[in-house]
Amino acid sequence: MFRRTRRLALISALAATAVLLSACAGSADPAPSESAGEPDPDATLHVGLVLEPTNLDIRHTSGAAIEQILIDNIYEGLVTRTQDNEIEGRLASDYEVSDDGLTYTFTLGEGILFHDGTALTSADVVSSYETVRTDATVQGNADFAAVASITAPDATTVQIVLTEPNQNFLFALTGPAGLVFKSGDTTDLKSAENGTGPFTLTRWNKGSTITFARNDDYWGDPAGVAQVEFQYIPDFTAGVNAAIAGDVYVLTAVDPNLAPQLEDSGDFTLTKGRTTDKATLAFNNKKAPLDDVRVREALRLAIDHDALIEAVGAGTTLFGPIPELDPGYEDLSDVISYDPEKAKELLAEAGQEDLELTLTIPAFYGTTVPKVLISDFKKVGVALEVNSVEFPTWLEDVYTNKDYDLSFVLHVEPRDFGNFANPDYYFGYDNAEVQDLYSKALAEVDPDKSAELLAEAARIVSEDHAADWLYNGETITAVAPIVSGFPEDSINSRINLAGVTVSAEK
Repeated sequence: MFRRTRRLALISALAATAVLLSACAGSADPAPSESAGEPDPDATLHVGLVLEPTNLDIRHTSGAAIEQILIDNIYEGLVTRTQDNEIEGRLASDYEVSDDGLTYTFTLGEGILFHDGTALTSADVVSSYETVRTDATVQGNADFAAVASITAPDATTVQIVLTEPNQNFLFALTGPAGLVFKSGDTTDLKSAENGTGPFTLTRWNKGSTITFARNDDYWGDPAGVAQVEFQYIPDFTAGVNAAIAGDVYVLTAVDPNLAPQLEDSGDFTLTKGRTTDKATLAFNNKKAPLDDVRVREALRLAIDHDALIEAVGAGTTLFGPIPELDPGYEDLSDVISYDPEKAKELLAEAGQEDLELTLTIPAFYGTTVPKVLISDFKKVGVALEVNSVEFPTWLEDVYTNKDYDLSFVLHVEPRDFGNFANPDYYFGYDNAEVQDLYSKALAEVDPDKSAELLAEAARIVSEDHAADWLYNGETITAVAPIVSGFPEDSINSRINLAGVTVSAEK
C-alpha cells in the first residue's frame, strides 16, 4: 500500500529541488530573486499576464488561463502538484493508495474553511466529486470514468474506489477535476467564488485586471502579500513597457526578442523556467493531403528546428508528443531531422510537388513562427498561407469544427498525451496500437512500467508524423528585485502565489 503524508511530500520536494540545483550547477541562468528588504505584509503584488479567462467558472470552462490563477490560490483539491509536476497533499493531510491501485483513501486536514466561513467536511468532497463523475459538462468528467464509488466513512475521510487502475487518476485530482466546492453552494462561479484557498476574489475589471486579497482565515500559512493584481496585457511590447514603467512587478511570458529591454533596464531579473508547453504544429490527419504520412513527414523534414528555436529566442528541441517533465519522455531526435532534399523526394512521391496549405494560428502568437515556416516550406516547394485569427475563432474553426490544414498553438497542459489516443480530438489522429498502449499505460500500477508504455506509444506517434513539435517551450519571467519567491517552472499552467512576498523597499 502506498501512503503519502504532507511531511513525506515536503521531503520529496526538497530532495527533488536538491537534485535540480545540483544538475544546474555552473549554469548561467539567474538564481531566484531575493527581495531588497523585509517583506511587506500589506503589499500588493502586480503581475502581468497575457491570456485573460473568458469567465471564472473553472468547473465548466477549460484552458490554462483560468487554471493558471485559480488553482491553489482560490480553489484547492485534496492533492496538488509542485513546479516539477510531483504530487503532494493539499486539503488532504495524508492519503494512501491500495496495492492493486483501485482504492484511494484521503484524510482531510483540520480547520479548513470555505471563504464564506463554512467548515469543509468530507461530504463536500463527495458532493464535488460526484458532480464530476455524473455531469458530462463538468471539467474532468472523463477522468472519473473509471470511478466506481466515492464515499465518506466519517467527516474527515474520503474513499474513492476505481473499477480499474488508472495511473493518471491521482494526477487528474491535481487539476480542475479534483477541486473541492461547498455542497449545495449557489455561488455564480462565472464571476464569483467560494473556495478554500489562501486568496479570495475581490474584483474583476473585464479586459483589464483581476484582483485577489489575502484570506485571513486560511487554514495554512497566510499569503505573503495583502493583494495580488493580475494585469492582462495581450500585446507583448505593451507588457514590456508596463514593466519598465513600474506598473507590474512581475511580467510573465516575456517575448524572448524583447527580453533584452528588460534586462538592460537593470530593474528586473529574468528567469527561464521549464514547462510542459509543446509548441505543436498540428496536422489535420483526416484531411487530404495530410492524411498521407509521406506529406506529413516531408513537412517535418523541411523544418530547421534549431534555427526556429533561435528565432523564437527560447525553448529546446522536442521531437515527440511527451515533454521532459512528463512520464514517458524519450529523446526522439532519431525519428526526424532537417533534410529538405528528402522532403522534396517524399512530396514528389506523394504527387504533391506544388502543395498549397493554410496555417491557422491565434493572433497573439505573433509572426515569428509563421515566418520561419513560410521560409522553410518554400524551400521544398510548399506554399504556406497564414490565417491569423482571434482565439475564440480558433476555438470554433480549428478545435471544434476541425476546419483547417495546419495549426499552431502551445499545448501547455501536462500529461496530455491522451489527445493522440483520442481519434475525435482536433488532430484527427487514429491509431489503434497507440490507443491500446495508452490504455495499458493508464491501467499499469507500476509508474515506471507505465512510463515505458507511454514512451513506446509516443515513438509510434512521432514515427507516424501525426504532428510536429516545433519546440518545448521555456517561459521567461521578469521579476523585480522587491519580489521574492515567485515560481519559475510550469507557470504557464498554474502560479501558486501563497509564498510570494514583496519588500517594503521599492
